[in-house]
Amino acid sequence: MKIDLALLAGGAIAWTALGAARPGASLEQRFAELRKHPAELYAFLLEMPKGADLHSHLSGAVYAETYLRIAAEDGLCVDLRTYALIAPPAAPREKARCGDNAADAAQLRTDNRLASAVIDSLSMRNFRPGGESGHDHFFAAFGKFGPSRPERAGELLAEVIRRAAEQNESYLELMAINGTAANAVGSKAGFDGDFEKTRQQLLSSGLAQAVASMRARVDQLEEGRVEALGCRADPESAACRVGVRYLYQILRESPKEEVFAQTLAGFMLASEDPRVAGVNIVQPEDGIISMRDYRLQMKMIGYAKRLYPKVRLSLHAGELASGLAPPEDLRFHIREAVETAGAERIGHGADIAYETDSAGLAAEMKKRRVLVEINLTSNDLILGLRGQDHPLPFYRAHGVPAALSTDDEGVSRTHLTQEFWRATLDYGLSYGDLKEMVRNSLEYSFLRGASLWRDGNYQLRAAPCAGGLKTLSCRRFLEANEKARFQADLEDRFAKFEAKR
Repeated sequence: MKIDLALLAGGAIAWTALGAARPGASLEQRFAELRKHPAELYAFLLEMPKGADLHSHLSGAVYAETYLRIAAEDGLCVDLRTYALIAPPAAPREKARCGDNAADAAQLRTDNRLASAVIDSLSMRNFRPGGESGHDHFFAAFGKFGPSRPERAGELLAEVIRRAAEQNESYLELMAINGTAANAVGSKAGFDGDFEKTRQQLLSSGLAQAVASMRARVDQLEEGRVEALGCRADPESAACRVGVRYLYQILRESPKEEVFAQTLAGFMLASEDPRVAGVNIVQPEDGIISMRDYRLQMKMIGYAKRLYPKVRLSLHAGELASGLAPPEDLRFHIREAVETAGAERIGHGADIAYETDSAGLAAEMKKRRVLVEINLTSNDLILGLRGQDHPLPFYRAHGVPAALSTDDEGVSRTHLTQEFWRATLDYGLSYGDLKEMVRNSLEYSFLRGASLWRDGNYQLRAAPCAGGLKTLSCRRFLEANEKARFQADLEDRFAKFEAKR
């Protein structure tokens, strides 16, 4: 990544003697005026630097239209009862290649009614509550994308990365790898509650080989990304300059022996492969197994974290709302993720108000510098949380760091600019508020190396750069620390953006 150090050191916008440039009063006034004009506000936010999207599921980030095109190209079928994309039957009838109650996906190229119905089925577009809740429709979409072909991964990545580049994002942490390769090993080893004994059984049963297959999947993702974006020929294109790392996903709705195997495999993979930024846990938090085994799963993750303390950890926790689960099950999920598992970031954290001693928990998160990944549109569509019912004001009032993210922008029919737009209009955020959350997105990312900032204070640069970004000590510091390089690049982007306003 190329960084304009001259501009950062004293170019288009002045830096304070201590560190980062503060938004000028005139820019804040301009932004306050823009809040009265949503269309102009959107145009402003589209160009604004946004740092990182830290909470994005690759499969859910792809828009339904892409899955329809792939289905037509790959000869898939459409289930006319569920409007899911499916493989053709192994022994199709001669005159009905897709069998009964199904249509050839090639029709999606010309049949607007069919295409529209499938798009609505694969996303939240036009959803109206009725026989199905928003929660259920959202999560059901992931089973309707059609059979996965590994060789298609590159173009799916390219879509998401190009969209990020067009919005002036600089880094993505994509949830794109899961632990299913470890399931057979986990089933063979079993689980009797003894973590260390089971770990030894997993290792002797072939867990390392499962991890090797996961690493091969990362190779495939990276090769596909580079090929689809043309990064060998043009490595400095906007899309190729977007940093991409992967988050490993534990599947929480799996049996406990599989969850434990997936957990250890994920920590092993992330400890060995720098392209895997960290570990997460996914699937509906209110699922039967998720609710029953939640505390056990947090203990499993905490055990793995002690074995591999350098592996970074972000956990979906508190993606619940009143009525979705019994009240007693809303009182501990975020706390367990932070205190038992050792999460450094929390995805969603939507039910914080229902946690036992929520203010005390927020104070602990602030003290530990645990960031909350805020997904406004997703929380609205799945949980019905919007406006003042959403916990974003609570987290801000308690000093818990937050960053805006998309979750599943394809399923939700959103994108990061839309999330910034929504946050600004719903919560009256200032330009300085947004800029802080953008900086948070890189400060709390799992990029390797030290930060450009001292202890998260965006007015104090790290000691090697205290004398300026052009000094030899700072140049060496940036070369040695990937996170600091991305942060310096972000400040460069802010300087250029603000100079035009």
